[in-house]
Amino acid sequence: MAETTEVAIIGGGAAGCAVAYYLAKSGVRSTIIEREGVGNQASGNAAGGLNPLTGIGIPGPLAAFGWECFQLHAELYQDLKDESGIDYQHRTVGKIDLALEESDIDGLKETALRMDAVEGFEAHWMEPDEVAKLEPRISTGILGGMYDHGNTAADSHKLTNAFATAAGTTIREGNVQGLEGNGGKIDRVILDDGEISCGQVVMAMGPWSRRAESWLDIYIPVDPLKGEILRLELEGDRIQYDISGGGASIYPKLDGLNWCGTTEDWNGFDRENSQEVAKQIRKRLARIFPALGDAKLAKHTACLRPVTPDWLPVLGQAPGWENVYLATGAGKKGILLAPGIGKSVADLMTTGETTLSVQGYFPERFATNLA
Repeated sequence: MAETTEVAIIGGGAAGCAVAYYLAKSGVRSTIIEREGVGNQASGNAAGGLNPLTGIGIPGPLAAFGWECFQLHAELYQDLKDESGIDYQHRTVGKIDLALEESDIDGLKETALRMDAVEGFEAHWMEPDEVAKLEPRISTGILGGMYDHGNTAADSHKLTNAFATAAGTTIREGNVQGLEGNGGKIDRVILDDGEISCGQVVMAMGPWSRRAESWLDIYIPVDPLKGEILRLELEGDRIQYDISGGGASIYPKLDGLNWCGTTEDWNGFDRENSQEVAKQIRKRLARIFPALGDAKLAKHTACLRPVTPDWLPVLGQAPGWENVYLATGAGKKGILLAPGIGKSVADLMTTGETTLSVQGYFPERFATNLA
């Protein structure tokens, strides 16, 4: 019997699974096509920080959408946990951003003032002795730091699977080889072991999005940015705050492990763990939290984030196609942006419009015919 689906979603990361979830809320059933399992790429190995107030494009063109996504996360948690049976540990976190150089201080103080003015957030500058009172294991060589409270975090792998489970979507293992259709519409997804007839298609292929350029004859400038994280065991009391500084980041998890990293390397599609990078991470850690510099390694992961030239996502209808939509390019903010990506794309597919602030992310900004 031929396989059929209302919507074929190519890619089982946070973006694709969120689209499936919001489509299901509108009564639309989908099939997620994924070659390596749901949430097993960047979406499953991301640190899971949900920070809407800082990062590339914030303040700036990502600010409004980032804030909308942050609010969606808060609104979603109880229902999505109940619907999926998966507790993905959405929680509020405190963070300490450390100044290691004089040049760090003014920027952190300015960020603290900006964040402290936002409802639900608290932020202020701390002198070195104040930092030591919060976490005495932080290096004595720091020049101070910014404390903030109000950001949230989640287990990214569990969140991705919660979206897929609550959607009730079919998960189809397979490797997509192409798309077929005519008259500006795709009606079949061609896999290496069969094909699926469909009414609509969502391209949620993350860093592999360029594969679809030849299928759709459009420009999709999404490239892989490699990041590596060491999950380290630390003896003694659990670290209570996310900590960053000097190129190092520490994300303490509820299971006691500390996810430390994370790096940025343009290495194409290389997903191998690098021992040189591991040494680099440990060297950076030793500058801010000496006890983690030689802590026991529980796991070393590497993943690829999907990055566009302007560091903004690509969301919406593919140029020249009536029933193809893109949901990709979230860069280093993929877990924060996931519900907004899911809701906006599902809205556009089912009603032709969305109230979310995605106008600057439409694929037309990169529109180039490849012929």
